Amino acid sequence: MKKIIITIVIAVISFSGFAQDHDHKGHSMTNKETTEGKKKSLSPHTSAMAMIGDAHVHIDYSSPRVRDRVIFGGLVGYDRVWQAGAHMATWIETNNDLVFDGKTLPAGKYAFFTIPGRESWKVMFNSNWDQHGKDEYDENKNVLVLNVKPEQLQEIQEELEYKVDKINGNKGMISLAWEKVQISLPFEVSL
Repeated sequence: MKKIIITIVIAVISFSGFAQDHDHKGHSMTNKETTEGKKKSLSPHTSAMAMIGDAHVHIDYSSPRVRDRVIFGGLVGYDRVWQAGAHMATWIETNNDLVFDGKTLPAGKYAFFTIPGRESWKVMFNSNWDQHGKDEYDENKNVLVLNVKPEQLQEIQEELEYKVDKINGNKGMISLAWEKVQISLPFEVSL
């Protein structure tokens, strides 16, 4: 019995000395330390959505920042396919058919690609919605293609922002704004 007690006392003394001499900082991580240790994303994941008539329209994207860069004609080249966001391809989902400029986008989930130009942009809704960037973009999978005229913004739009706005009844507007450019896509929910 004496040997057990002596062993326990030695273990306690040894452990106590170790604890005093040894810095445990960094061995255990609290939630605060974990959060502070993570790097904040330069292109945070976000979404835009609205009910327009009977349609739930949802856009999911990563939102890069301008950060003093030339975006259109620089980071995003003119006349080249762009995934209209960062990281994964931006996607749009609707539970009802949407009609853009007389052309129908059937209910479903689509990647949203653009080809920015100085005078005109091409917008493509593509059936391969789950892909990284534009790595697997295939124009043969475009379900709907639109041409839109870009608008110049008066002030810098620092973060890429999508909006889904209700105009009235079953009419809505999807817009994309970044840097000093905005494109708008009016649509109607198919009845």
